[in-house]
Amino acid sequence: MKKVLVFGASGNTGKYFINYFKENYFENEYEIIASGSRDTDYFDKIGVPYYKVDISKKDEFKILPKDIYAVVDLAGIMPARMKGYNPHAYIDINITGTLNILEFCRDNHADRILFAQSFGDIKDYGNTELIIKTDMQRKFSFNTDHTIYVMTKNFAVDMIENFYQMYGLKKFIFRLPTIYLYSPISHYYVDGEKRKIGYRLLIEKAIAGEPIEVWGDSTRQKDMVYVKDFCQMLFKACFVNREKGYYNVGTGVGTSLLDQIKGMIEVFGDDNHKSEIIMRPDMPNAPQYIMDISSAKNELGYEPKYNYISMLKDIKLEMEKQ
Repeated sequence: MKKVLVFGASGNTGKYFINYFKENYFENEYEIIASGSRDTDYFDKIGVPYYKVDISKKDEFKILPKDIYAVVDLAGIMPARMKGYNPHAYIDINITGTLNILEFCRDNHADRILFAQSFGDIKDYGNTELIIKTDMQRKFSFNTDHTIYVMTKNFAVDMIENFYQMYGLKKFIFRLPTIYLYSPISHYYVDGEKRKIGYRLLIEKAIAGEPIEVWGDSTRQKDMVYVKDFCQMLFKACFVNREKGYYNVGTGVGTSLLDQIKGMIEVFGDDNHKSEIIMRPDMPNAPQYIMDISSAKNELGYEPKYNYISMLKDIKLEMEKQ
């Protein structure tokens, strides 16, 4: 049986993709295999083989199974999960780790690799252009604690191109903005300091019926993509009859900041005690961008299943189920 091996499976997105694959693949030609850096019994509970591997250490790959059809690389370290600032970790995991994965693909004659890229390489376009296109040239700041991270993800994409051209390893790159999902972990790191995830804080306020401030220009739009739609993209790329693809992850639709807040109050609020909305145009603006997903639609047959409200409703269900 051919194997689809997922690196980074013990992370939030990895778990969602493993479950998506199990729920949507109905044949018996392929088997999903999980690999991650954490100790976990999660995959035992759902009947998926799991291998603990530190991708920065090549020797640890020896325990992995052979006969690999596809590798889904969701592994990596990013600023939102880094306490303090340790740029060496970006080099070790995002560059050395990706090279080790690529060599594993070559040595085991994998057909294709799917890779999660950050949209940090073109995020700055959002300051002047609403639509983020797939073919935009790299444009990012060199003076932030995200710079080395973005550079390592860019170099990883370049290494994948090298293995595509030298060894014929099919490549599918997915450029990720914020991916919305439920996780028991409700914090992340900003400039190395621990903070509550913004949308989780707003949801908690809506649940409690507390006032919610809308900062800056309330009409600014953001592409609110749900993790299960990202999983749909990955799933389709596992089997598409193509040699390569480069895709923006998104819905292609913008939701204004005001509508985001209204939606959270509608879905999570108590009918008897709804949050008051307080407009604060004097405060800084939120980021603004809509992802152009035309290549994913045309090449993968991708169609987003979740709009903003249905995403919030599903997040609520996931919260209730834990």
